[in-house]
Order: sequence, then C-alpha cells, then structure tokens
Amino acid sequence: MTKQFDVKDIALAEGGRRRMDWAEKEMPVLKEIRERFAIEQPLKGAKVSACLHVTTETASLMRTLQDGGADVVLCASNPLSTQDDVAASLVTHFEIPVFGIKGEDNETYYQHIYAALDHSPSITMDDGADLLSTLHKDRVDLLPGVIGGTEETTTGVIRLRAMAADGALQYPVIAVNDAKTKHFFDNRYGTGQSTLDGIIRATNILIAGKTFVIAGYGWCGRGLAMRARGMGANVVVTEIDPLAALEAVMDGFRVMPIAEAAPQGDIFCTLTGDINVIDRQHFEVMKDGAIMCNSGHFNVEINIPALEELAEHKIHIREYIHEYVLPNGRRINLLADGRLINLAAAEGHPASVMDMSFANQALALEYLLKFGGELENKVHAVPADIDINIARMKLEAMGMSIDELTDQQKSYLESWEQGT
Repeated sequence: MTKQFDVKDIALAEGGRRRMDWAEKEMPVLKEIRERFAIEQPLKGAKVSACLHVTTETASLMRTLQDGGADVVLCASNPLSTQDDVAASLVTHFEIPVFGIKGEDNETYYQHIYAALDHSPSITMDDGADLLSTLHKDRVDLLPGVIGGTEETTTGVIRLRAMAADGALQYPVIAVNDAKTKHFFDNRYGTGQSTLDGIIRATNILIAGKTFVIAGYGWCGRGLAMRARGMGANVVVTEIDPLAALEAVMDGFRVMPIAEAAPQGDIFCTLTGDINVIDRQHFEVMKDGAIMCNSGHFNVEINIPALEELAEHKIHIREYIHEYVLPNGRRINLLADGRLINLAAAEGHPASVMDMSFANQALALEYLLKFGGELENKVHAVPADIDINIARMKLEAMGMSIDELTDQQKSYLESWEQGT
C-alpha cells in the first residue's frame, strides 16, 4: 500500500472490521445510498478531506463516499474519540488514509489535520470546524480548489456562522447538524443515550437518586435530561435562553442558575457549546465527590485551568477519572479530561441514529457537487427534500408506513375559499 496514514496499530484491523460490520446492520439508509452511489458514481472526481470522529459509523460513511467515486482522507475531530481498530481497518481493508490515534496530544491532532489538508480537497467535511478553520488560517493556498463543505455539529455551525458574519468564510457550507433528521434524532436520542453510557462506563455509579445537573437545554440537553430522568435521576437544568428554560420547566424539570445548582448537584454535564459554563466559583461550593463531565464538542465548557489552579493536587482514580483535591479536603471528579464523554469513555451514538446523520452527509456532498458553484459563501440548510427523503427511507427500513394526502385534501390545503 502506497497511501500514507497514521494509526495506532495496523494489526487491530480485523477487530475493527468485525465491529464495522456489526454497526452497518443498524444503518440501512446509508446502505441504500451506497448501493445507488456505487452504480451512479455521483462523487466521481471529488477529493474529500473529512475531519470526523473515527468510529464504526463514520467508517460506513467513508465507504459510501468511496463507493460513490470520491477520493477520501479521514482525520480525527477530537483527540479522544478515535476507535483505533476502526482506523486500522479503513487503512487495511479499504485503502482509505486515516490520521487519528486515541489519546493523541494537541500537536499530533493538528498534524493530522494538516495531513488531511495535504490531500488538496475539493470538499471538506467537519465535526467542529477545526479542519475548515485551519484551512482558512494556515492553508489559504488551497481555498480556490474547494467547492464547499459540510458541518456535522452544533458547535461547528456556531463557528461557521460567526465566520460568515465576519465575511471570513470563503466557500459555502451545508449545516448537516441543522437537518431535522439529524438534530431531532442524533442530538436528542443519540447524545441522550451515549452520554449516559459514557458516564456509567467511566464511573460505574448508580444514576437513580442522584441530582443530575444539565447545563444547556438544546436538543442534546433535552435528550440527556429525558434519559437521566428515565434512570431515576433528579434532573436540574441550567439555561441562558428564556424559551429553552421555559420548555424545560414545562417538561417537568427544575430550572435554576448554575450558581444555585452548583452546591446541589451530584453529577454535572455541560452541553452548551460555550466557554467556562462551570467555573471557579462553582467548584468552590460543589459537594465533596461531585462528578463533572462535558458532552459539548470542545473541552472548554468546564474551566479546567481554574480547577487545576484551585486544587492542591489531583489523583488518577480510574481510566477516565481525575480526582481534584481542594484545600479544604473536598474532592471534585472530572471525567475524560473534559472532552466528549460519550466518545471518550464510550462509543458515541448508536449506529441507528448515525444512519440518518451520515445519510445527510452523503447526500449533502452529492448536492454540493451539483450546485456548489451556485451557492453563496455562507452556511446553508440541508435542502428540505433531502431531509424528507431520509425520513421516508428510515421509516421504510423500519417496516413502517404512513398516510398520504388525497387529492381532495391537497386541494383543501392549497385553497383559501373554504371556511367554517
């Protein structure tokens, strides 16, 4: 094999392939798209640099793009989210260059992003916008060759809209995150389940009876709140958006400022996309033994430098737990270094929901190759017909059917003459 790559251990490939095959059983929509792509070759000639979590589900997406004719390179979008056996399998079995090692340091992380950019992409795929922002800052020579990009996560879309508002975004990007078949399902059901999975794997604690503080009541926060309550937790929500806070109240959760929640919580999880949501003044009043984690994209939501400064020392308790001991003897536990707990300590979202998210990615790339030259340099929504088609395909794969409007019903909805 002549293609370059950087993975932990190429000998892990067989195990990765078996897990990839297992995940694909839960991804019928992407399989259907791949079968069409293999025949039609709609991505032929596209050079795709993807910066995504290197998981079994992402592997299925990479194979779909490759079967559609794309030349694909993949790098990790988070230092702790790579599944090393999957990375090895993509290289070994499919000759897809992968640059990602679970636990890589920050310098290596960016070296891998530069390696993906050395592919001279015509399309970028991001989960957090690190690839795109690095391209715009450090590899501007490549910008003329880029048709467009996609963005998978809420945090990335926020960054891209800020770039567009500043006039800094140099090519159109489709906000896959904002597709209804993405955030209604991936963010809510995927994050809800996988975040709890990561917390439980890391700590082996009982959720029932605990006061569980959730910072942020977006779609991810909603999903986690729903699942934590289902496991018997006493859920508290903190918010800055009055509408989201009101919804949380109406959904039956207690809502209060983070300063008020800090001394009450047993478990804290941030899902906001913002910085220093849990800060020094909150650490100072937390219970002895409080557990903190993050399920937002970047490890900035918990002010870790302030915690390091405040603590007298820290102890590595378990694989994903660091215990910080404060001057008064109280202990605060941080999970997975504040990185995505569902991917650092667990396996990320179940394949069934990623089926829809990655179907959006694949079809968004097809759309960009057809229409990218006509789009403005801003963040664009996934076309509604793609969203609806994915929902229909998912229902069919689940053996479900729905009603259709009759001609009379269509006529009624399109008219204004008929009244009471």
